[in-house]
Amino acid sequence: MNAHDQIQALYGRMCESIIGQERVVQRILIGLLANGNLLVEGLPGLAKTRAIKALANNIQADFSRIQFTPDLLPSDVTGTEIFHQGQTSSEFRFEAGPIFANIVLGDEINRAPAKVQAAMLEAMEERQVTIAGKSHQMPELFMVMATQKPVEQEGTNPLPEAQLDRFLMHVKISYPSVEDEVKIVELVRKEEQSPLNKRASADQGELTTQQSIFQARDEISQVHVSDALVRYIADLIYASRTPEAYDAQLARWIEVGARPRASLALDMCSRAHAWLHQRDFVDPVDVQAVAHDVLRHRLVLSYEAQAEDVASDSLIDSLVEKVALP
Repeated sequence: MNAHDQIQALYGRMCESIIGQERVVQRILIGLLANGNLLVEGLPGLAKTRAIKALANNIQADFSRIQFTPDLLPSDVTGTEIFHQGQTSSEFRFEAGPIFANIVLGDEINRAPAKVQAAMLEAMEERQVTIAGKSHQMPELFMVMATQKPVEQEGTNPLPEAQLDRFLMHVKISYPSVEDEVKIVELVRKEEQSPLNKRASADQGELTTQQSIFQARDEISQVHVSDALVRYIADLIYASRTPEAYDAQLARWIEVGARPRASLALDMCSRAHAWLHQRDFVDPVDVQAVAHDVLRHRLVLSYEAQAEDVASDSLIDSLVEKVALP
């Protein structure tokens, strides 16, 4: 199979494990193909962790999980220098933390203290960790997928803007439909009856290889984006910074617009979305399809918007509606 067929097969296997969340699965794959980090948000019990594990279980990659708690230390994530006493010599050796894996699940990241969240910034952006003056590189395939509870939940802390900007997309998980919930009950019942078959794909040799992911990334890098589409992406981002030029209400609700990383993320995700739909060019539909996931965590809402419970998604709807298509 070519790279596209392998990614589609991966999508199918993940959807078998995550019932009714096809859009979330697609966004996870876009993040993987665009070589970015994902922030997944939803209420407890909506399969956030399961969705991320479904990716790790279906590709040939090392997986690690970090359960964020208020008492976690930065060294618990990145690792630290350990003193080893030998018979003839003594030395400090670096003991790698759980961040050194291909797929890293950061569970409930908004329960962690600020020092721990800051410790992840270098790994997420620079793909390295510096301990005791030495830089340690992350593996070539490296992706942080963090889950968070809605900030209204007890014991949560809003993530700092600098860290939010390092996430390629902010994906939200909603409730499944009644029909899908029936299928979920049936799926879990089957897993309880045959727990050893939860990773049947591994026994059948159906895991997606890292090489196919790298090949897919190479093909995505060659997806054509016209000059008009690049300008459209830039106009969308610029509109979030100058909302007063488009609508007085938007200007009252948006305090700070998106930064240049948003333009880069919108370009990468649009190309990945077009590639998944077997097109070698980006259409405005691709940009609009991923705009909410790319922008919802990058807009800083005003106090008025927060007081009136204005959702960032509705503001993005307005931006997409008011910015002229190429």
